[in-house]
Amino acid sequence: MAIQAAMGATLQCSFGVAPGTLMVLPANLVMTGGVPGGNIMDNKPMVNVLPFGMCNSPSNPMVAAATAAALGVLTPMPCIPVTAAPWVPGAPTVLIGNMPALQNSCKLMCNWGGVIQMLVPGQFTVMVP
Repeated sequence: MAIQAAMGATLQCSFGVAPGTLMVLPANLVMTGGVPGGNIMDNKPMVNVLPFGMCNSPSNPMVAAATAAALGVLTPMPCIPVTAAPWVPGAPTVLIGNMPALQNSCKLMCNWGGVIQMLVPGQFTVMVP
């Protein structure tokens, strides 16, 4: 079952060493579980997608330069996400701000080769008997 992703969701990048956080600005005026709900365009680095500690991707120019300076020993550098494309796939039938809603199953590609996914969606559905 897909769960709507909202502000405060915990994110993880495949090349990051620490979890990050999804920040959703209240511009769309849609609340999900008491916090702003996200859509697939909530993909802006350092605005919506916060850093993941250190980056281990050899495609990241800072990591590549530090690794070259260390004579080929992989040297992690601070993470600065670079995400140009929107989250995929998004909710096909739920729109927030005229864009597909963000779900816990969505993925976001970093230009340095990492795949960003949600560990905790930021809000939960409670089933009451």
